[in-house]
Amino acid sequence: MKAIVQDRYGPPDVLEYREVDRPAPGDHDVLVKVRAAAVNAADWHLMRGDPYVARLVLGLRRPKAPVRGRDFAGTVEAVGAGVTGLRPGDEVYGEADGAFAEYVCAPATAVDRKPAGLTFEQAAAIPLAGNTALMGLRDLGRVAPGQSVLVNGASGGVGTFAVQIAKALGAEVTGVCSARNSEPVRSLGADHVVDYAREDFTRSGRTYDLVFDLVGNRSLAELRRAVAPAGTLVLSGGGVSGGGSLIGPMALLVKGRLLSRFAGQRLLVLTAEPRRENLAALRGLVESGRVRPVVDRTYPLAGAAEAIRYLEVEHARAKVVLTV
Repeated sequence: MKAIVQDRYGPPDVLEYREVDRPAPGDHDVLVKVRAAAVNAADWHLMRGDPYVARLVLGLRRPKAPVRGRDFAGTVEAVGAGVTGLRPGDEVYGEADGAFAEYVCAPATAVDRKPAGLTFEQAAAIPLAGNTALMGLRDLGRVAPGQSVLVNGASGGVGTFAVQIAKALGAEVTGVCSARNSEPVRSLGADHVVDYAREDFTRSGRTYDLVFDLVGNRSLAELRRAVAPAGTLVLSGGGVSGGGSLIGPMALLVKGRLLSRFAGQRLLVLTAEPRRENLAALRGLVESGRVRPVVDRTYPLAGAAEAIRYLEVEHARAKVVLTV
């Protein structure tokens, strides 16, 4: 099968479109024929091995997992002996390493039926970003009706889902983005939009019950100024490519964890894990009309390097998707 493979860390040019062995599902796995795969910030972090400290886990000289990609949508090709609820021919979506390929093998716990009425491209845009937004707001943030929520990075992949999910949970939502993205963010349901080039939300004097940081471009002290005294700050910022760093946005996350024991505010660091039940919840939100995926651009699978290049320099609005 064809896949996007990397044998060393570096810029998008290290990605190669070449033939590799097709994966075989284990007893609890699902083999999916990929129809579309979405690009995430995690892909360029892995591609570049950035921040460098992450290479202790990813692989010191080259990535342990050579095929890039996480999000996918497609049709079930085969299932393991221990898999129930899914069978060959089912249209599914989910999350697993190696999604930039003609076939991907995923744990059945990270795969669910594709939302009805969506294209494969739209469905592929949901898993990682939608799950991150859902867990950050519903599970960690415990957003309740009537609360005020600020999303820093509202026009990005996770941000577009966060705005909609916060509204679905009954919150008053403020989105922080550039001026060119103000109207798209309003169209997703944001009650207020802050143009970060004209207004500093950390110095406006307004505080929020929950601040969901998806950018990692502000200090912890700055972010806390925007959080109500008994409010919550959820950190999930991935940063943008700056040519390599030792720790990168992880520094903010580490500081947040350390200070959380002493602050009156709830300071939480999000670790989003793929779960089938969350995919089912997202499917319900989509099918009810409360959430819709937004796709900025599509590229062919062979154009993955160009797709990641477009994403990592922060030009992308919402999601970038590869068609297979």
